[in-house]
Amino acid sequence: MAFAFTKEGKIPFQPPGTDVSGSTYYKIFGDLSIGAPPVVILHGGPGVGHEYLLTFANLWHEYGLPVIFYDQVGCASSTHLPQMAGDKDFWQESLFVAELQNLLDHFSLCDANGPGFHLYGHSFGGRLAAAFATSRPQGLQRLVLASALASTDLSIRGNELRRHELPTQTREVLEKCVANRDFGSAAFKEASMIYNKTFFCREEPMPELLMPALKHMSETAVMETILGPSIHLNPGEGSMSGWTCIPRLPQIKVPTLVYNAEFDTSHDISQVPFFELIPRVRWITFAKGSHMCHLEREVKDKVLKVVGDFLIQDRKN
Repeated sequence: MAFAFTKEGKIPFQPPGTDVSGSTYYKIFGDLSIGAPPVVILHGGPGVGHEYLLTFANLWHEYGLPVIFYDQVGCASSTHLPQMAGDKDFWQESLFVAELQNLLDHFSLCDANGPGFHLYGHSFGGRLAAAFATSRPQGLQRLVLASALASTDLSIRGNELRRHELPTQTREVLEKCVANRDFGSAAFKEASMIYNKTFFCREEPMPELLMPALKHMSETAVMETILGPSIHLNPGEGSMSGWTCIPRLPQIKVPTLVYNAEFDTSHDISQVPFFELIPRVRWITFAKGSHMCHLEREVKDKVLKVVGDFLIQDRKN
């Protein structure tokens, strides 16, 4: 896919309660003036940037929905704020929710007289999208939680369940290295690669759209600050250890699509609270896919169709 975007730019952003200044980079596919609610895309990681989700630019070309991508503060083309690396009080849900609200206000998407907006959050972005939706923001029409996580504890438990699906030797190497905090060894890196090829992205060779995400991760400390030195640590050690939005989920009142994949790092156990507690919800698990199922040849067309059809359901009715 090589569609041309319509517009790009940067929005000034100052995190509330700080004297830190910066900006949020955005990229738009489509025309915001046509009266259709745009889809605001929240990427995962944290810290991997928007590019790996550009598959969803097709929502403009195939469904007539404008799409707004942006890089969360701390990574990619937004302000990196290296001086805040390791500051666990700074890198919290509230920071990213404030940034999202700032972007929505910039485009007047919460205007009571406008068409509103849809929200799509993948992985870590799904955490943020769910948390934001619990505040019942004005203008929100529909919500997509893609391979999202309802709590850090459930994410850790899901990773543990996935490790037990690996070959015994690989699982034992991972667990031994984690116990010894041996995150830099060749053995840990090899076992992690097997885990990632099984549950993170099953496509070979690795999709081109995923390459920028790997680069962004190497240029920022955001992921390690928020998630800790390894996703396999129990308990977690990052700034959002203990995070949960589960008690707030009944406050989400908009129609919600939840999806993950058969071999997803976001295990079913992380999806159950969404399905049980969000009042108007549908949950789909895509067979044969992994965490990056929207990039995998056997699954990606199905993912786009499910998401697109869900977002235009009101138009069909």
